[in-house]
Amino acid sequence: MAPKPKFVLVGSGMIGGVMATLIVQKNLGDVVLFDIVKNMPQGKALDTSHTNVMAYSNCKVTGSNSYDDLKGADVVIVTAGFTKAPGKSDKEWNRDDLLPLNNKIMIEIGGHIKKNCPNAFIIVVTNPVDVMVQLLHQHSGVPKNKIIGLGGVLDTSRLKYYISQKLNVCPRDVNALIVGAHGNKMVPLVRYITVGGIPLQEFINNKRITNKEIDEIFDRTINTALEIVNLYASPFVAPAAAIIEMAESYVRDLKKVLVCSTLLEGQYGHTDIFGGTPIVLGANGVEQVIELQLTKEEKEKFDEAIAETRRMKALA
Repeated sequence: MAPKPKFVLVGSGMIGGVMATLIVQKNLGDVVLFDIVKNMPQGKALDTSHTNVMAYSNCKVTGSNSYDDLKGADVVIVTAGFTKAPGKSDKEWNRDDLLPLNNKIMIEIGGHIKKNCPNAFIIVVTNPVDVMVQLLHQHSGVPKNKIIGLGGVLDTSRLKYYISQKLNVCPRDVNALIVGAHGNKMVPLVRYITVGGIPLQEFINNKRITNKEIDEIFDRTINTALEIVNLYASPFVAPAAAIIEMAESYVRDLKKVLVCSTLLEGQYGHTDIFGGTPIVLGANGVEQVIELQLTKEEKEKFDEAIAETRRMKALA
């Protein structure tokens, strides 16, 4: 029997804990919860391991404070890093402040990936993700097809959910695309939205939804993370689910078409930068990078998103 895939979750906070649970529930593989905080990953691992019984799974879950446990990893998911301080205004603490701090973390993690698991598939979650995924790509030396960043899968899930609630349909029946970047510069593409295969424009024509309501949904999608932070804390359940959808497509060779942050090599007129676009994700990692034909307005917004990513990368 072939050994189970080995997942190493670098960062065992709230997202890490939910990811470990989802991996066990889906019986995807064995899990190492890594963190620099003593005892915490070990406790979460023990707690999570008991869910094997309810999930009819048999996944080994362990906690670690040693980078040596990256050895032999098939999938490495990086959530470690500083986040915006709750309650702080943008003037007091903004995303630019995270760049040099999180770059140091990417340098450290990248060195250990290079040493222990250079063939692993890497998913980066640390924000600002479009910058951090490129920095980790550089520091780890992994091939371009073996590293992606979270973004579009999470952003589109929010957009799909809000549209489904407005139209009173199953969320899974809504398809949508958001490209460019993960953050305030994301670019929702209204003309690609369908509901049960029916273009959203048909619902506009039938007065089921208005353009104003669509714009409001777009705004809410862009600001959802801040909305959740102001209500409670940084989002962690939906991000974890989005990450595991990406990881599952890799380990099970599902070849899903998902919007992720990937290295652009001429797509949309951009090179040597990571940006959000649909990819085919299978056993070889990024198997296709799909370039959409954008309108002039969409292209201008996409370019703005990439320009912002380049600006932030220069600060790291």
